[in-house]
Amino acid sequence: MILYVNSCVREESRTDLLARAVLNKMGEPYQELYLPNEGLQPLSREQLNKRSALVSKADYTDQMFRYAKQFAAADKIVISAPYWDLSFPALLKLYIENIYAVGIVTEFDSSGRPRGLCQARRLIYVTTAGGPYVEDYSFGYMKALAEDYFGIPQTTLIKAEMLDVEGFDADKILADAISNLDSLSL
Repeated sequence: MILYVNSCVREESRTDLLARAVLNKMGEPYQELYLPNEGLQPLSREQLNKRSALVSKADYTDQMFRYAKQFAAADKIVISAPYWDLSFPALLKLYIENIYAVGIVTEFDSSGRPRGLCQARRLIYVTTAGGPYVEDYSFGYMKALAEDYFGIPQTTLIKAEMLDVEGFDADKILADAISNLDSLSL
């Protein structure tokens, strides 16, 4: 199963449009998790204490682990995240905070090194940017988590940038990004 983690809040999101083109090219059924509808909140002290107590007992039956279980069970993951303020929407960070459960998405070996537990072999990160795109604090962060902590060996960045810069043709840039999907093995 492909898990589509959609953090696009705008109805006419260019990032979502590009991500759906990716999903269409993949040609497989997918399950969409539309983050704006999930009511995600930062983990409170009480929630963190509860999660820590449950993780220490390896008790993952609580509903608080549903996102982590879904993420860990996916065969492939597509994340759509517009490029905002040199990063991604805070909603995606809240999601990451909620899925990062030791014993479900990652564990630590006897030397303290992380070992990923996710089933996915690939994570595709889709973004669009109004200006130039710098991947350090968005895709770079997701790539490090996926590969180093979640055990997802292959990460791919698909982007369209310079969409709001005067003199650049946003429609053509987006169309070219979609057209370039044909050259990718997804």
